[in-house]
Amino acid sequence: MKNPVKTKINLAVFISGTGTNLQAIIDASFNGQLDANIKLVLSNNPDAFGLKRAKSANIPIEVLSRENYTDRNKFVEAMFSILKKYDIEMIALAGYLRKVPPEVIAKYSGRIFNIHPGPLPRFGGKGMFGLKVHEAVLEAGVKETCVTIHKVTDGYDEGEIVATRAVPIYPDDTPQSLQERVLKIEHEFYPEVLQKIVRSLLYSCD
Repeated sequence: MKNPVKTKINLAVFISGTGTNLQAIIDASFNGQLDANIKLVLSNNPDAFGLKRAKSANIPIEVLSRENYTDRNKFVEAMFSILKKYDIEMIALAGYLRKVPPEVIAKYSGRIFNIHPGPLPRFGGKGMFGLKVHEAVLEAGVKETCVTIHKVTDGYDEGEIVATRAVPIYPDDTPQSLQERVLKIEHEFYPEVLQKIVRSLLYSCD
């Protein structure tokens, strides 16, 4: 007998803060717009509001902080152990403000993705997140910004760009108003792109 056709990917979402993109991913999964079982929400921050979102959706959570490990290898082992525990096949970073260990990136090569609130590589790199990106974009005087989804590699925001969606900049924009508009796009765009990736992975499975 043939093995049953796999219809969903086991997904982990990594967060550090409020988890608005996490909520968008949860909603897409529950509404049937994303063929993924969210098996895990992992955070480096025990106070991240996104953990409450996960609990409300009955999604398992794990808190794993590098600061709690004097031995780096033990931290990496702990992350691998957690991912194995939940049988994770794909990882989506959604406001995760820590570098993923290169060993984990290698293990999930082509299956770990991040969303960035601006054009890459110009407005990316270490320390470029949240309002800092929008401040830099406005200071540069560009006419539009974009949401960027990319593969995760060892370097900050250096992975292959998977998809972008343009966001207009208005003359009276502030970093806060631009952030609000970009976030609205992120919440639509990230689940859409993740679904395309998931379908590609599922169809590539024997």
